[in-house]
Amino acid sequence: MFDLTAYLGLFGAAFAAATLVPAQSEAVLVGLLLHGGYSLTGLLAVATLGNVLGSLVNWLLGRSIERLRNKRWFPVSAQQLERAQRRYHRFGRWSLLLSWVPIIGDPLTVVAGTLREPLWSFLLLVTLAKGGRYVLLASVTLGWL
Repeated sequence: MFDLTAYLGLFGAAFAAATLVPAQSEAVLVGLLLHGGYSLTGLLAVATLGNVLGSLVNWLLGRSIERLRNKRWFPVSAQQLERAQRRYHRFGRWSLLLSWVPIIGDPLTVVAGTLREPLWSFLLLVTLAKGGRYVLLASVTLGWL
């Protein structure tokens, strides 16, 4: 049962970290890797799945953002939203390869939804970026690099 709890905790941390909620999944993954006794493939798959699904929530929020942007409580100004959209248009869907980067990655996934990035390309690029980051982190943690 402890194994399931560890994997669920990693999934939750990875999911939250991919949304606009400030959270750290890397520390959880490193802790589980250093503890040992867990499947490396399982940890990487769970962390990647949680992180990608969290980004999917951002994408879905972005798809809904246009109808909410004129609300008084909306947290982003029209200027901020337009600036983010210009940047995304400048670099296009390939900017999603930076979705793993702290601070800029989560807003990128929201903007991708706002600009109607197709789901297939969104999921492909975000999975490559976020999965690649976890593989690199595991490689460094385990002394392979």
